[in-house]
Amino acid sequence: MNTVRAIYPGSFDPVTNGHLDLIARGSRIFDHLIVAILNNSEKQTPLFPVEERVEMITAATREFGNVSVGTFDGLLVEFARQQQAQALLRGIRAISDYEYEFQMALMNRRLAPQLETVFMMPAEKYSYVSSRLIREVFRLGGSVEGLVPPLVVERMRARNGFPGDS
Repeated sequence: MNTVRAIYPGSFDPVTNGHLDLIARGSRIFDHLIVAILNNSEKQTPLFPVEERVEMITAATREFGNVSVGTFDGLLVEFARQQQAQALLRGIRAISDYEYEFQMALMNRRLAPQLETVFMMPAEKYSYVSSRLIREVFRLGGSVEGLVPPLVVERMRARNGFPGDS
């Protein structure tokens, strides 16, 4: 039997309900889905350290028996080889996402021709949600409830420099 392992990569800073929608749907398509958190040292100071993001995603995906959480740095295709993955799951919210994701998919195909990229759109109610937008709205005092898991809201409120939402 052929087991298909896929990787869903991203920074997930923070994980959103849009991410969780793709994880839930991806877990039904693939035999095993690895949520891979990029440890990106070039990015501005993250809201949550990688270890805390692992904890939050692990808690939010506990109900899925075929989802695991890992971290990587460097080339995604190298991480995919290490994990013996056959596919990458990528979310696309808008045309602007597609242009970037298309370029990345073609580069990944050049580097690892055996690795397929599968694009999925989030549920319509999350099509505008991004981690960057969540951080900005929260920083300015807006409510992000219903857009991120409750655990994320709690941890955002606990962070210094964030007013919390009301």
